[in-house]
Amino acid sequence: MMNVQALLQMNTIFISILIESLPFILLGVLISGIIQMFVSEEMIAKIIPKNPILSVLSAIGAGVSFLACECGIVPITRRLIAKGVPLSAAIAFMLSAPILNPIVLFSTYIAFGNSWSMVFYRGGIAFVVVLIIACILSFQFKTNQLKQEHIEHIHHHKLTFKDKITGMFKHSIEEFFSVGKYLIIGALLAAAIQTFLKTSLLLEIGQGKLSGNAVMMALSYVMSLCSQADAFVASSFRSTFSPSSLVAFLVFGAMFDIKNTIMLLGTFKTKFVLCLMAYIFISVLGLTLLFIS
Repeated sequence: MMNVQALLQMNTIFISILIESLPFILLGVLISGIIQMFVSEEMIAKIIPKNPILSVLSAIGAGVSFLACECGIVPITRRLIAKGVPLSAAIAFMLSAPILNPIVLFSTYIAFGNSWSMVFYRGGIAFVVVLIIACILSFQFKTNQLKQEHIEHIHHHKLTFKDKITGMFKHSIEEFFSVGKYLIIGALLAAAIQTFLKTSLLLEIGQGKLSGNAVMMALSYVMSLCSQADAFVASSFRSTFSPSSLVAFLVFGAMFDIKNTIMLLGTFKTKFVLCLMAYIFISVLGLTLLFIS
């Protein structure tokens, strides 16, 4: 009976993750299709500043105004890189959009009882982490790190508007089935771990300051919550964990979780994804321990 209950619970979590993520995936692949058919490499070259620092800051600015979660942003990021956006700027956009957009920050404000301090901590730490990661990537990786490095060049001037619309939907459908399988695998893994990993064990481990932050980051990774709802879950731990641990939960989980790790592994080279995860983990852990009591 216990096994049946566990499987039913796992199924419920799995379906809830899919329902939560699918709208953003659909939005992401549609925008990816628009970029593919309506945005040329020449347009990208004109829009993106030549200065590496300005290109990263402009990417963060675009991320702030973009309403997306950490899984829906992956296909958009892949298409931007394929169109010629520098890796550091594209990743800055990918990391900032799910956490610095107004809806996420407002939900954090509401979840923590109309408190601005948690909003400033979450937004500020996330902004610094993105800058650190972008700087590291610009020095370490000189290629785009996509698994499929071949860039399909579209001759935009030869296509009619009808051709572009048709191509947009065709590309979006192909992109959906390409990234959709990774979302399903990631959601299934997240549901299984949430079902069979005892949260009480994590709570026992995370009583120290360092361990508390690390445990909450691990918990955010496992739970794979949408960044627009994770603040309400984090607020439920206020009596158990410190503000530092809660911010670590809110920042790391919005940038990396199980489902988007699987999607990233399907998009980027494995070494790059592992390096990215390690850099984000170390940056979030260090900054929350250093600046938040």
